[in-house]
Amino acid sequence: MSEREQRPIGGGEMGALIRAMDWSQTPLGPVEGWSAALCTSLSTVLASPTPMALYWGPHYVHLYNDAYCPLLGTKHPAAMGLLARDMLQEIRDIVEPMLETVHHSMRPYSVEDQPLLLERRGFREECFFTWSFIPTRDEHGRYAGIVAIGSETTHQVLGTRRFQVIRELSIRAARESTQEGVFRAVEQVLAESRADVPFALLYRVEGERARRVVRMGLEDSASAAPLELTLDDRAPWPLREVVGSGQELLIKPWDSRPGPSRALLLPMALDTDGIPNAVLGVGLNPRLRLDEDYRDFLRLLSRQVAADAARARASEEERRRGERLAELDRAKTAFFSNISHEFRTPLTLMLGPLEDMLSNREKPLPDALRESLALVHRNGLRLFKLVNNLLGFARMEAGRATLTYQATDLASFTAELVSHFDSAIQRAGLRLSVDLSALSEPVWVDREAWEKVVFNLLSNALKYTFEGSIAVALRQEGAEAVLSVRDTGTGIAAQALPHIFERFHRVEGTHARGHEGSGIGLFLVRELARLHGGSVSVRSEVGEGSTFTVRLPFGSAHLPQEQVFAAVPFQETASRAAPYLEEARGWLGERTPGVLREASSTAPRGPRVLVVDDNADMRAYLTGILTPFFEVRAVRDGLQALEEARARPPDLILSDVMMPRLGGFDLLREVRATPALRAVPFILLSARAGQEASVEGLEAGADDYLVKPFGARELLARVRAHLDLAHLRHEATLAEARESSLREAVHARDDFLSVASHELKTPLAALRLQLEALERLLPPEVRARMAARFVSVRRQIQRLTNLIETMMDVSLVAAGKLRVKPQPVDLAVLVADGVAQVREELARSGCALSFQSEASLPGHLDAMRMGQLVRNLLSNALRYGPGKPVEVRLFRREGRARLEVVDHGMGVKPEDRARIFNRFERAVSARHYGGLGLGLWVSRQVVEAHGGSITVTDTPGGGATLTVELPLHASA
Repeated sequence: MSEREQRPIGGGEMGALIRAMDWSQTPLGPVEGWSAALCTSLSTVLASPTPMALYWGPHYVHLYNDAYCPLLGTKHPAAMGLLARDMLQEIRDIVEPMLETVHHSMRPYSVEDQPLLLERRGFREECFFTWSFIPTRDEHGRYAGIVAIGSETTHQVLGTRRFQVIRELSIRAARESTQEGVFRAVEQVLAESRADVPFALLYRVEGERARRVVRMGLEDSASAAPLELTLDDRAPWPLREVVGSGQELLIKPWDSRPGPSRALLLPMALDTDGIPNAVLGVGLNPRLRLDEDYRDFLRLLSRQVAADAARARASEEERRRGERLAELDRAKTAFFSNISHEFRTPLTLMLGPLEDMLSNREKPLPDALRESLALVHRNGLRLFKLVNNLLGFARMEAGRATLTYQATDLASFTAELVSHFDSAIQRAGLRLSVDLSALSEPVWVDREAWEKVVFNLLSNALKYTFEGSIAVALRQEGAEAVLSVRDTGTGIAAQALPHIFERFHRVEGTHARGHEGSGIGLFLVRELARLHGGSVSVRSEVGEGSTFTVRLPFGSAHLPQEQVFAAVPFQETASRAAPYLEEARGWLGERTPGVLREASSTAPRGPRVLVVDDNADMRAYLTGILTPFFEVRAVRDGLQALEEARARPPDLILSDVMMPRLGGFDLLREVRATPALRAVPFILLSARAGQEASVEGLEAGADDYLVKPFGARELLARVRAHLDLAHLRHEATLAEARESSLREAVHARDDFLSVASHELKTPLAALRLQLEALERLLPPEVRARMAARFVSVRRQIQRLTNLIETMMDVSLVAAGKLRVKPQPVDLAVLVADGVAQVREELARSGCALSFQSEASLPGHLDAMRMGQLVRNLLSNALRYGPGKPVEVRLFRREGRARLEVVDHGMGVKPEDRARIFNRFERAVSARHYGGLGLGLWVSRQVVEAHGGSITVTDTPGGGATLTVELPLHASA
């Protein structure tokens, strides 16, 4: 080879450097003597655009290309031609073992993101590399050198590490709602991130002083981390310079102190105004350059801390504002929740019957129209009352309520108003007492406003009184007319009395005829009395009743004169009393002629549905929808429903949420706590719309949640769906019970097999011993005549022994106790012994047996189980191929043993190949071929316990081939 051909070709700057160097003093010698392998490898390295190096020869002479130079830093160009141990002294203990490994194994080696402390810029720098070391061979195939393909991943590793710090800080700080909590989270995160932040301090500036709020990595001392300092103090932290300029500052707080000697101070704004009022001091890792990436990380860190602190401060301020608004917000929420319930129920009752009337063409129109319109009319009155109350409330809240006052004979006018409630109170089983004394002079009132006062008080008394009386009295006390409404009802708890006249307030848990109400009736009474210059008060005891007292002053001097009139046209009161009276009739469960009847169906109509709602119209409506299809029972509250359900469990419960005595959620909890009712489908009805309300109902254990208003079709569809699901669940429960019974039966059978096999083994062993003793005692001539019979008996005893062992294996597998005990064996010898044991039996059946095996197959296997496996496979071949040849082959394939048992019998159909390895399964009739169907199942268990596999395939020309593959070294 010519001198030109031997020189490296190309290579850019490094190629020129190599050609210019004197290599005679190196282990490589002059370039003219370099081998072709070296020249070829070096040419490849120099031509590569990726960083590559070549470690040549046993001493690993170092050569590299242009792209490799940045990885070396200041070691370049001196690193060219040096030995690896001289060029990489600081990481010699890491690199040399890798080179030695590749050298001696001649296998490539790679490592990702390997951390190294490399001295290439005047200090030990923390850096990371991904390497691939590939051995090269010379012309004779021997080791020649190692090609190293490297890439520096320091930027990526540090970036990922720093990103994790910022991410963890943001996660932990986000959980904190105070600045103090944020600062503790900062300390915890930075304490886990000392590779980039050896220490950290955060000072909040307040005027001319600064107070430490974060300390990590420094002792709590006056010199290193003072708790407080003034802005004039420069050592060790010049805070004024940083806060005043708003610029970061690099300092050396401890020039002579071991450890981190540099720190970066960064200005921060801990409040939402963005003005710097804090300084974050972070120590710098001496193993890292303070490059732009490092600075960007620390800036991002300071911004994250500042943002979290500002958010926490804003959260604290918002929380304080929220506490001031909480009471108002709760009142608003209660109002809208209650009013939603009141609006949606009448809407359901109006829209539902109208929809049925318009879509149902099968019923005669007059009857359906009459019933539906009556229902709409009654609930329209309820809605009208609610809207009027709401309008009155809104006007009072806005200060726009204007009343028209006129001189009124208050006694006679009040008597007229009370008379409207006379019949309703009597039908409720209560006594009405009226004592309206004549007053000395008229009282100036707004007659519509006084109607609302009297109607609200009477309606409230009727709602909460179940026995006894309601007494209405009017008398004169000095310069005031005093109206009192006294009842013997449930009363009001002492803690609720101060709030009884507040807007939206409702006394929870009180026994009442109905749960409806917006919580503004008594508020209107108080406000209307106030607008008359009067007042209202209440006295009450729980269980004794309540007395509401309204006081109005005589005369008109205290009233706005522009609203005082001598005479004002006034309409009769009956129309305005109708909404209150219709509501009362609903509490009493009364019906006007021609409306939908609330009647529970008595004739069995399939599944029983229990309807629970305190609103009589709603009960009648639901009953009317469900009665044609189900047996329906309707009750008015949760307590009555619970008693009914326990006495006669229904198939489904349909319940309102808001009810007196026991509400829908409480009823649901009681039902789920009752074992006999736990599986009964439960559908909640409510006027509370929205996802949160539905989730609350479903989380409470309801099967469904239906929001008012709803249509009849939707209701029927949901009821039917849940009844069907309940039926399916019942069927599934029965099926599970049957399955459990079958599992117990199988378990009992397995136990029986285990016991029976043990019991049979003892007398069988005794029989074998007695046979052997008998054979020894017989004279030789008799023994010779009986030899064939003795052989036959021994053969049958062996068959029984094998059968018992199989039964014992069944019980072991069923109990999960089948274990293999590997020991050093020669599989070829084991298989040969097994073949020898059954050769005579095969010969008697006319089966020619051929055996091919490798001379030796050493391994670690269970010898007893291997013998059992061979016997089972050969017995299977004999049973299904009598008179046909049987071939046994044993050989090694890819480090595993392969045993093939080939018969030329009837074969196995493709659809039966997986099934024959199952317990008690056969591919043919047991009547003609016998057997328990356990041999192949046990064989599969043995093979799989050794970590192997067993399969069956067709034998060319007919028959089946059973193939077993086993690892030669099984685990116990």
